[in-house]
Order: sequence, then structure tokens, then C-alpha cells
Amino acid sequence: MPSNRNSRHRLLLRTAAVTGGLALASTLTACGGASSADSRAGEKVVTVYSADGLKSDKGDGWYDTVFAAFTKKTGIEVKYVEGGSGEMVQRALREKTNTQADVLVTLPPFIQQAGGKGLLQAYRPQGSDQVSGANKAADGTWTSVVNNYFGFVYNKKELAEAPKTWEELLDAKYKGRLQYSTPGVAGDGTAVLVKSMHDFGGKEPAMEYLKKLQANNVGPSSSTSKLAPKTDKGELLVANGDVQMNFAQSKSMPNLGIWFPAKDGGKPTTFALPYAAGLVDKAPHTANGRKLLDFLLSEDSQKLVSEVGGGFPARTDVKPTDANAVELTRIMAGVEVFEPDWADIDQNLTGYVDAWKSATGS
Repeated sequence: MPSNRNSRHRLLLRTAAVTGGLALASTLTACGGASSADSRAGEKVVTVYSADGLKSDKGDGWYDTVFAAFTKKTGIEVKYVEGGSGEMVQRALREKTNTQADVLVTLPPFIQQAGGKGLLQAYRPQGSDQVSGANKAADGTWTSVVNNYFGFVYNKKELAEAPKTWEELLDAKYKGRLQYSTPGVAGDGTAVLVKSMHDFGGKEPAMEYLKKLQANNVGPSSSTSKLAPKTDKGELLVANGDVQMNFAQSKSMPNLGIWFPAKDGGKPTTFALPYAAGLVDKAPHTANGRKLLDFLLSEDSQKLVSEVGGGFPARTDVKPTDANAVELTRIMAGVEVFEPDWADIDQNLTGYVDAWKSATGS
């Protein structure tokens, strides 16, 4: 799952209609006209429902930059609604008979969940042929626009070095100073389940561990983004997050360090947690949604993913060499990347979350 993340439980409606900004040179085509569902096709607007992490309150995030360029290029205003991945899917689901969103961006497994619930229509944006198969849907309902990886943060001032293992987090010094976001609500919180089940070798041993960890856990948090500032200030020693978000946050949070837990005796691991975007079924501005998806995957937009957003380009043919890209490569060195069985997680997510609730008493 690389950016200042706002609350995963408070939806923020923002208008990112800006004049000026960086003009990205890219060719925009709608790849077909407006569909019959394009009920307000004449309006120069596109509404994006997105997981937090790519927009900055300071106006200097990847979304800020690219949305500005998109509006300048096309005259189309971007209306932005932000929340947790699961929250965005649930909102879109509630609005299914009166669709408001044109583009939905979430972390896995929620983008697969959105597809399974019929919330997305097939559209393969220009440039999606350069996105690896694991990072896009075979049926064309979604494709990654920014790559990212799950991770943890620690306070570099209070801890001489990052913890190395899951087991270290059971130490009493972390009591009341460790927190992770809520599985089933936050994408990064759900990632805690995915990684722990992988590292411990299954659901049961993972839940046994998380039950023990609960003694040190501050408690549930629907917002992953709020945990990094608490860690930087020393209120927490350790929290979950993701590389893109936390790397971007570390620019203004000097005590924030990124690390990846290992099972005792094993290697540090992580998995890709990309921002995946899809065109919403029966979107009120389908043609504008297609144009925005094309723009997000354009070479010029992708070249800014690391430099501006602190993330990893979704396109394999875009290989940035900026200072952020170099540092991100260093952070990922020596970390084993595994590929989750997203089909299994999508099918059994409710059961996994229920098992976590039972184990932790949440």
C-alpha cells in the first residue's frame, strides 16, 4: 500500500478544480463516447472517491499536481471525496441506485471487492498495457495507478534501531505505545492480517499472535494516516502504514522511520499494496472518468509518482531516477516481496476480520 493521509473515517469532499499548476504533456482520448449511463455528460466535472494517501493538505501531493494539470489541460473540474478503502466501497455501494462517483481508487482487497459487487465497469486506460498483470484486473475493471508496499513505522528518536521481528513487539516497553489501524475498515489495517497470516503460516497462528499483541495495542483506529504523526511525536513507538504514505510524511516528520517485521528467524517481508483505480458503473460522467484514468497513467503523470508522491510508478516502462526513487529503492533493499492470494482474501475477508475481532476482543 507513499502524501499526507487524512482520516479514514471522516469523508472529506474537496474540489480540486485549480487553474495553473504543472501542465503535463499527454494525449487525452476518451476511447469511445459517453455511455448511456453518462447522465450528465455535458458537465465539465469528474468525481473521484479515493483512499487517502495521494493528496496533501499542503497542496503538493501527487493528486494535487496531476489533478491541476488535468483541469488545465481539459477544463474538467475534479471533485474529490476521501476516506478509508472499505469506507469508499461502502459509500459507492449505498449509492448504487443513484451513482455519484465516476472513478473509484482503493487499496486491495477492496478494489477486488468493488469489482465483485458490480460497482465497476470495464475500461482499460491508455498505458495500462505497461502495467504488470498482477496489478490490474483481467476483466479490465481496474488498474493500479500508483504502486506501493505495506510497512510499519517507528520513532527513530526513542528507539536506537527499528524492531526486527513481530515477536519483539510483545515486549512490555511497547505497552500503550503501539497501534495499528482497523482491519476491514482501513486498507493498511487489513494488510496487517494479510502479512501476519503469511508470516506466521496461516490464520490460526496469526490470530494467536495478534491476541498476544493486543496487550500492547492502544486500540482500534479507522485512520492509518493519524498514526504516523503520533509516532513522530513519540506518543507511539510503532504503528502500521505503507511505504508511499510514510515516506512522504517523513519529509515533515523527522523522527519517522520505515521498517518491515519478520517472523523470528525469517526475513523481513512485504507485499504490494497499490492504489488501484476503476471506472464506476453507471458513472454520471463516464467520458470524463475515462479521460482522467488515461491521464493518471500517462507517462508524464507516472514520472511524478516518486518525485512528487513518494511512491512507485504503476507503469513498468517508467523508471525514475530522482532522489526519492533512489531512497525508496534503498528502503526496499533486502525485503522479500510476496504476492497474496487476493481471490482467497476477497472471498474470505469477512471471516478473517471476524476471526481477528474474536481473537482481540475488538
